[in-house]
Formats: sequence, C-alpha cells, structure tokens
Amino acid sequence: MPKSKASSRPPKSKPANGKLTEAQIAVHWKEEQYFYPTKEFKAQANLVDPAFVKKFSEKNFPKCFNVYANLLSWDKKWKKTLDTSKPPFWKWFVGGKLNASYNCVDRHLAEHKNKAAFIFVPEPENEPAQVLTYRELYIRVNETAAMLRDFCGLKAGDRVTIHMPMIPELPITMLACARLGVVHSVVFGGFSGEACGLRAADSGSRILIYADGYYRNGKWIDHKGNADVAIETAKKEGQRIDKVLVWRRYPGHTRTESPMVTGRDYIVEEVLRDYRGKIVEPVSLDAEAPLFLMYTSGTTGKPKGCQHRTGGYLAYAAGTSKFYQDLHPSDVYWCMADIGWITGHSYIVYGPLALAATSVLYEGVPQFPDAARPWRIAERLGVNIFHTSPTAIRMLRKAGADEPKKYNYSFKHMTTVGEPIEPEVWRWYYEVVGKNKAAIVDTWWQTETGGFLITTKPALDRMKPGSAGPAALGIFPVIWDENNKEVKAGQHAAGNICIRNPWPGIMQTIWGNPDRFVQQYYAKYCKNPKSKKWQDWPYFAGDGAMLSADGYYRILGRVDDVINVAGHRLGTKEIESACLSVPEIAEAAVVPVVDEIKGRVPEVYISIKPGMTPNKQVIDKVISTIETMIGKIARPKKIHVVPDMPKTRSGKIMRRVLAAISNRMHTGDITTLANPDIVEQIRELVQGRDATPLADGPEDIRLFGEQG
Repeated sequence: MPKSKASSRPPKSKPANGKLTEAQIAVHWKEEQYFYPTKEFKAQANLVDPAFVKKFSEKNFPKCFNVYANLLSWDKKWKKTLDTSKPPFWKWFVGGKLNASYNCVDRHLAEHKNKAAFIFVPEPENEPAQVLTYRELYIRVNETAAMLRDFCGLKAGDRVTIHMPMIPELPITMLACARLGVVHSVVFGGFSGEACGLRAADSGSRILIYADGYYRNGKWIDHKGNADVAIETAKKEGQRIDKVLVWRRYPGHTRTESPMVTGRDYIVEEVLRDYRGKIVEPVSLDAEAPLFLMYTSGTTGKPKGCQHRTGGYLAYAAGTSKFYQDLHPSDVYWCMADIGWITGHSYIVYGPLALAATSVLYEGVPQFPDAARPWRIAERLGVNIFHTSPTAIRMLRKAGADEPKKYNYSFKHMTTVGEPIEPEVWRWYYEVVGKNKAAIVDTWWQTETGGFLITTKPALDRMKPGSAGPAALGIFPVIWDENNKEVKAGQHAAGNICIRNPWPGIMQTIWGNPDRFVQQYYAKYCKNPKSKKWQDWPYFAGDGAMLSADGYYRILGRVDDVINVAGHRLGTKEIESACLSVPEIAEAAVVPVVDEIKGRVPEVYISIKPGMTPNKQVIDKVISTIETMIGKIARPKKIHVVPDMPKTRSGKIMRRVLAAISNRMHTGDITTLANPDIVEQIRELVQGRDATPLADGPEDIRLFGEQG
C-alpha cells in the first residue's frame, strides 16, 4: 500500500480588512493527506522525467505545445505555433495541414491493424462483446465517408447532427465526417428530439444521423421516433432536414415503431451496400478548420455551440491522453462517459485513437443489472485504466460499496472527471476500486477547453483527496475575485479561476455568435480590449476555486452554485462534501432557499445507503457535521431524506429541480430526467400533497444548478 501522510495545514488567513468580502467565496476545507504513486506505476509511465515538465514553463510558451503537435502526422508542417493577431480568436499551428480521421485510423494500420480499437460491450449481459480492430474501423469509416459524400452530397465545411447512443457506429460516423472535413455535432443520446432539432437548426445541418434504438437500464429505448420531433423543431427554426440516416442496433433487423418516411429516412445498412469496399482519401485540412461542434446542455437560453478546431484540438487531446491518462497501445482503457459529452469526444474517440489505444465502449448504465457490472467487465476484458465521474462513483458506492473486492481486475490508473469529488468518495475510489495501488488523476476542465487544465501528473505528483492538483503542462491559472484582486495560494479564500494564456484545445468561438464568445469568456477580466497580447486576454471559466499553499487547486463548482447567506458566500460542494462524510449518507444535494432575514439559506437533500434506516440521529449527525466542518452559518434550514435524487440520463443530480421544490416554484421541463417520477414523490414529501407552485421566483434560484 502506498505511503500517505498528512500535509501541513496552512493557517487560515483573511483579507486585509479582517473579513470576507462579497467578492469572495468562503472556504472551510481542511487540507487532506497525500497519497503517492507506486513504483510499479512509475516504472511504466509516459511522463517520468521532471526535465520534460520544465519544457512547458511560461518562458517556453507557446512553442512548448509543439511537443503535442509532434504526436500527430501532418500533411504540411505548421509555420507558426500561435497567432494572436485577432484576440481572443487564437490560431494554433498556423499553416499546418492534417486530417483527424487519418491520424486516428490510417496511420496505425502498418503496426496495429489487427489490434482492437474498440471493444463494444452491450448492456444485455447475455450478448457477447464485439471487437472492432483498427483494420475493420478503417474499412467501415471509409464506406461511411463514401456514403456521406456521394449519397448525401456532403463536403468539407458542411455540418451534420448525430443523435446516437453508445454503439460503435457513433465513433465510425464521427470519423467518417472528419475524413471529409464535415463538421459533426453529436447530441447526447438521452436528449429529446426537440433538443436535437434546436441544435441541428443552430448549426445549419441538413442531415440527421440516428440509431433505431438501444438498451438503457434493462429497457429497449425506441430512439428513431426522436427524429420526427427533431425535424419539426428544426423546421420551426427555419432549417430544413433533407435526409435521416438510421443505423440498426441489430444488423439485418430494424427495431422501431416509428415509420420510415419514403424519400427522407434511410437505413444505413441498406445504403452502404452500394459503397462496400470504397476507399475515400482523407481530405487534407487546415489546422484551423473546424472539426466539431459541441453544444452545452443548459436548459435556459439558446444552445451554445462550442466550435473546436482540427489541429490544436487533436494535438491537445493526444498529448493529455498520453501524459495524464498514461495511455499506451498495450493498455485496455475504459472511459465510462458518453460520447455525447466532451469527455467522450476527447477521451474515448480522438485522444485514445490518436495513440492507437484500445477503448471499451459500454452501451448502458454502470449499475445494470447490478452494481458489480463494471467490475465484471473490467475483470473479463483486462481493463487497466478506468475513467469515470464522481456521480458514477457515488452511485456505485451507494449501490454496492464492497462489490469491487469480489473481482480480480487490476487498475494501474483511474480518472475522475466532470465535477469536484468529495474526499470521502475519493478515498473509497482509491482504497476499494483502485485497491490502494491505482494512480488517480482528479481532473478539471470544460466543454470549452477541449482537454484537462488542472490535474496531477500521475507518476510525478502526489495525490490529495478532493483537490484536482496543479496546473496541466503549459497552463497558467490565476484566481481573481470580483474586484480583479488576486486570491493567492494559502490565503484560504476562493474566487473565480481563470487561465491567463491560450492553449491548443481551447474552443475557437461559439458557432455563429462570436460576440457572445468574447462576452462570456473573455470580457470579464480583459485588461485592454485593444491589445493583441495574449497576456491581456485571460479566459474566465465561471468556476470557483481556491489554491492551497502546496500549489494544488480545489474546484468549488460553478460560481452560479454559490449560496449567499447573509453576505457569506458558501459553496454548495463544500456542504455536500460534509454530508457525505457521514457514514450513512449515500448522496447529498444542497440548494438555496429564500429567507426573509438572511436572504438565502441552504436546504439539504440526502439519500441513505441501502440497508440503513433514516432516523433523527442520522439527521442530527448531518447537522452536527456541517456545523463542525464549516460553521453554524452553513446550518441547513431543513434536511429532507429522499428515496432518490432527480437525475439526468448521465447521472447528474438536477439541483435546479430540488431548488424549485424547496422554494415552491415550477420545476420546469423534467422530461429529459432518467427518473421523472421521483420529482412528484419529493414534491409531496417536501410540500405536502395539495401544495401548488408559486410564481417563477428569483432568477438566482431559477437558474441554480443549470451549469452543473
């Protein structure tokens, strides 16, 4: 077992005036102990030389990122690493030409053609896993590209909206688009047809690509019917859809109740008969040519299409996959994210394939048919790198805390991504799932950033529960408060985390809305709008964070999710973390409630671990723990014990819905929830059976939790 020791706790310090200002987020975190990577991990790691880290110092910026670009094959080498002539619309690897599909498939054939690119695991456990080799991937990508070009009339620069589940045909379709220079926009399979239609309209897509259906939580989901809704929605927005291509989940057998519309809907399998064996030369694209759009999933306002470039994005995905995921061609890697999110794009498709890795592609939910399913898959397939979210980790801990001990798998490396992970949950992940030997990288980044920004270097840095770690190579963060004053290391206060410099993975713009791009991400801390120096254009992430004396960042969640209690700005994640340190608690969610005296106060929702009984003692223990770890200012107005939390299809708790219930407001659209029935159960528990919702309520509560 790796050694661990307590870190020195920096003394709590306050601003010069002796009290927290409105501009700062109050923090009460204690510093956690350190954990160290094993000798075995260090011996095989991609990044073990401290001298390599020095290459990414600020004095070597931006040319340090040539290291990442050199992981790729270029048709034409770039002339300039970074062009800052039109800030903040940075250009990376200017003059270079390449193709993402070629880099992810073709160039591996000489050495790895018979190696597995993907191992597809269907959710029904009685269905065998399917292996897709790099040679098979090459053939299928080429045939699909030929179909998109010749049957659909698509060319470089056109957009295609893909609304598909986690089946091999999804990455095949993405890579076929990339081969042609067609910009793909993947919509998470669990989203509604309306969400798909809005995104198709915004991007100007005239082709939709669907699957007939898929399995989710033991049920067959008829997915194709969403296409009809998407088409009508797009039409209302002024966008015509010419064709709908439908992949079959089971070859030779169409499983959908939705009728095929003649002249509009086509079964891909049938159309591909005309393109069997076709080879499409990959289109050589400018490094700045857009590769894909990824729409953020907030339910308020117009969908926001983050536009990512080909060269910089692919280089950053490859570099971070190699040095932080520690991916080798010999590894069997499983990222449990959905390809419909940016994590799936960067760390299931583009990053791993650029490195000739083998990725597991799992169709369903991790706890079906029981909480041991992930560990059975890992054991059977020899998975040695595991990548998932704190949400999934908490669910698996809740459903079967001892299950990992029963299976003979061995992870060398584990990632957590998507939101801050509570120290108590981190320790279970390390000790039980990782069996006290896997190196953990707790990463922070965003849809907009393309790849990791804050993370430990797994063979070089010590791990600290709850802290994402230092900055990634070539990334220079800073924390500022609302008054542009820097919140420094060891100050034991928090503010807004920003990145002072550009990096290759950063989005190019918001599709069709460059003004919104500038206003949302750069205007807040821009030092001089007329400047062409990158130093004057820091990126505003919209997340709260603090920096410990040891240089490790702790991410506190969205700035929007801060609750202002009598002028004391409390991060919800900190209160939730305190709740989860109580042994009986499986999940916790904290939301703001209107209070006549304090303005807003926290209200807590908890679910109890299976086999344990909720009682007053447990509630008292939660209150006591919050007051001990944070203080009486954080004492919740109420604690509600609920059977389950309202969750999205990706497993995230919808705090917006809980905030609406606590404040007797309308819950809004809940049709995209995985468990919409739970909302009424919670409403009756909190409000009583006959309560009626009030007006919309304050904007800060209506929008609460939207970004998370």
